[in-house]
Amino acid sequence: MGKYLTSPPNLTGMPPGVPYIIGNEAAERFSYYGMKSVLTVFMAHYILNQSGVLAPMNENESYMYTHLFVFGVYFLPVLGAILADGFIGKYWTILSLSIVYCLGNLTLACMATSWGIAIGQRMMLLIGLIMICLGAGGIKPCVSANVGDQFGESNKHLLSKMFGWFYFSINAGSFISSILCPWFLANPKWGPGWAFGIPGIAMLIATLFFWGGRNKMVHVPPAGLGYLKQTFSKEGILTLARIAMVFFFILFFWGLWGMSNGAEWTLQAEKMNLHWMGLNLIAAQVQTANPILILIFIPIVNYILYPAIDKVFTLTPLRKIGIGLFITAFSFVVIVMIQGWIDAGQKPSINWQLLAYTILTLGEAMVSITGLEFAYTQSPNSMKSSVMALWLLTVASGEGFVALVNKWILGGGQKVSAYQYFTFFTWLMVGAAVVFTIVACFYNYRTHLQSQLTADEVATEPILHGGTPS
Repeated sequence: MGKYLTSPPNLTGMPPGVPYIIGNEAAERFSYYGMKSVLTVFMAHYILNQSGVLAPMNENESYMYTHLFVFGVYFLPVLGAILADGFIGKYWTILSLSIVYCLGNLTLACMATSWGIAIGQRMMLLIGLIMICLGAGGIKPCVSANVGDQFGESNKHLLSKMFGWFYFSINAGSFISSILCPWFLANPKWGPGWAFGIPGIAMLIATLFFWGGRNKMVHVPPAGLGYLKQTFSKEGILTLARIAMVFFFILFFWGLWGMSNGAEWTLQAEKMNLHWMGLNLIAAQVQTANPILILIFIPIVNYILYPAIDKVFTLTPLRKIGIGLFITAFSFVVIVMIQGWIDAGQKPSINWQLLAYTILTLGEAMVSITGLEFAYTQSPNSMKSSVMALWLLTVASGEGFVALVNKWILGGGQKVSAYQYFTFFTWLMVGAAVVFTIVACFYNYRTHLQSQLTADEVATEPILHGGTPS
């Protein structure tokens, strides 16, 4: 660690390591969302048995396995956070588990080979998804905490903008891959091998890009056993409990958001008129509306909407999240309306689902980006990855909750219509938003940033290029 900066230098501009972290995130998210965009459709329409005969899953089974996979991705950050904060640091956690991630993608890409079919595509799928869960889940809490670690008091005013650009990179990668991968899957010339292989190549690029920026980044050392002592101290447990009280309600947002990205909304889109502006869309491509819209909404929300609302009443982070939860519920009102038309034998235009994506994405811009910044600033310095893992656990819990609902439908043999299914989640989101608003009124903010190098310390540390010295 001696050749790396271990504390943020005194800079008033963006830290030099940020572009490498953001570039890595864009490529990794390209990989993840590209793979996820075809996962449900692959299971429901393309998966083969060991004889090479088509053996697809039914809709609720494919929903369940998709949500269980995402649950794993967002539950395992707990282990990644312990590894990073307590033992090997964020950089080495990200780099080592990225290799596992690459191997998982390689396994999925090999499902379409003759030996992959002979082993069994379901078995190959299971092995690949487990490795991706370990890789993606392990690095998730570390990447956003690592980018926050690059900032100190002198440039903390750029933290909100940085998290906005960080989220922008996530959705730029997601947008491109969510267009390409469904097209590869649907095209017989390419098929599942390429649909899963392209994300694997992107993950390899992400790993190499992150390694290339190692000398530009601040490497905050792990806290060792002191991390465990602080985490499980009375103050540490109270801190986690205080933040978890807020995060609990956000799990319902992520449960509903997950339906729009590769599962329920995609299969609903298959029953709609997919002719749009002279194009015949593939149902799995419709979800690309989300990353396109988030790229548009980030500057609008930050520079127009927030300042306008702030003139009416003070817009705290938790108020932003609360408004976003209500907006999310309204997007599902549109989905329920669409499902009613489908059940009546109509084939509504995909423009209606695009309206739902527009409303949902506005809610996402207010909940998710704000949540990242909130999670980082409210956590003690030695617990940054751990609190980020707690934030990601809300995603896992949301996905797990939806998976359990689908398991209940499958196991109990209940006759739940799609209309009833979407209506249930709409009212659930409204209830969560109301209770969250009440709970948020009692939250006391406590902001923590990494200690910054003094001018004398900067002179004895390795030189980082970029930024403007204060």
